[in-house]
Amino acid sequence: MLGPLLRHVNETSATVWVETDVSCDVTIAGHTARTFQVGGQHFALVRLENLGPRTEYEVQLDKQTVWPEPGSTFPKPVIRTGDVRRIAFGSCRAAPNQPVGPDALDAFAQRLMHTPEQEWPQALILLGDQVYADEPTEATKQWLRDHRHGTHEPDGEVVHFSEYARLYHETWGDPEIRWLLSVVPTSMIFDDHDVRDDWNTSAAWRAEMKDKPWWRNRIRGAISSYWVYQHLGNLGPEELARDPLYAKVRAQGTDVLPLLEEFAEEADKETEGRKSTWWSFRRDFGRARLLMVDTRCGRILENGRRKMVSDAEFEWLERNADGEYDHLLIGSSLPWLMPHALSHFQSLNEIGARKKGWQGRAAEKIRQAADLEHWPAFRESFDRLTRMIEKVANNGAATVCVLSGDVHHSYVAEAEFPAPTKATVTQLVCSPVHNEPPDVFLPIFRLSWSRIAAWVFRRLASLVGVPKDLVRWRKTSGPHFGNSVALLEFDGRRACYRLFSATGAETASVLLGREPQ
Repeated sequence: MLGPLLRHVNETSATVWVETDVSCDVTIAGHTARTFQVGGQHFALVRLENLGPRTEYEVQLDKQTVWPEPGSTFPKPVIRTGDVRRIAFGSCRAAPNQPVGPDALDAFAQRLMHTPEQEWPQALILLGDQVYADEPTEATKQWLRDHRHGTHEPDGEVVHFSEYARLYHETWGDPEIRWLLSVVPTSMIFDDHDVRDDWNTSAAWRAEMKDKPWWRNRIRGAISSYWVYQHLGNLGPEELARDPLYAKVRAQGTDVLPLLEEFAEEADKETEGRKSTWWSFRRDFGRARLLMVDTRCGRILENGRRKMVSDAEFEWLERNADGEYDHLLIGSSLPWLMPHALSHFQSLNEIGARKKGWQGRAAEKIRQAADLEHWPAFRESFDRLTRMIEKVANNGAATVCVLSGDVHHSYVAEAEFPAPTKATVTQLVCSPVHNEPPDVFLPIFRLSWSRIAAWVFRRLASLVGVPKDLVRWRKTSGPHFGNSVALLEFDGRRACYRLFSATGAETASVLLGREPQ
């Protein structure tokens, strides 16, 4: 029905995810897994061990070969292990038939089909908004109307697991995308539209949603489907082996949707004292390390202390930032370094929203209307991340790159700390992959980078008590507009950020890293 999706790959093993129409055994390259049932759908994650540098594969269901499809003209599905020199990334990909410009990921896949295999990326990082639960296609809206009778669920928005599943089928079912995801290992994290616009913007937003009669089902459907379609494949063999929920799912033998919905409600709870992470994860790509950070579900919003993630999860991030590698990649759906004016405005708004009375209510309305929910809007977390990055940048790495999306324009910003760091520290943004904003927004994006606007909002922020920035930054490329995919290429301790538009044109190329002194 969907897949195969090549997910976690290391030096000798891989996992491949598939969805089928009935319960069956799924066999790939001599390794077999039984499907598990979620509602009326069936899924399997096949774990492959003892792989060589290159393994061509087929997918068999109950010993019948079903993939590649008969007559396929696509290059054969292959699993490549070993050195990782190219990583593609981006965010914000609406369904292929949405009227938001050409699909850059589809165009990227078509180019790869005619590119030598040794030049393909060895990893793809999708940084949020894989599906748009609150902005479905016209076909899905009609499907919802046809399948709902006498409910109070929001018109034009999905709610239940099966409805979310339809979104993934639309998004990943495109033939070129389906082939791309079968040959390039993919890591994923959600952003707000995977659940709903402005998801967990503030405590006021959570309280408002909690009062909706359909919200409980919405969050259950969103998180349970995210676990199945996105999160499960992020986990490596050791993580899968010790994951209690995955063990229960595999052992149950019956429909596990109630189990996943119960888990989803627990995952949605705001808990400062979490002892482990819910969704953040680590991937090692040779001499590059990826730390993917959940900047949505793990937020702390209550009791007057706003944090992007809990203290326990931040401690996990800091621990895993230790180690020997050449390149540290911090995957965050939301940028750390933003256009200066917008960064200062978000910190300013956070203080305003704390005030009592009409001032606080007005600031909250502005926060939700303008999507003021990035790292600078969580100033305590912004500063903590800045301190962590500065420390890592003096511990042996050549580059520290924060990979982000969300903001619907792409750019590169280089960080400058009071004391120069040994590593190059950059914010790399690629957004959107397929969701061009209206042209009216482009002047606003440009203005947010202007020096005059930055000076004005920094002055205002200082007047209301926003602390001095621990880091300065300067834009070195951009802003670039239009649907795009980014490629990060490694050459020893050097790296290069390249941005490709949906037309195939290279719109940016920035060298990163310094040779050891």
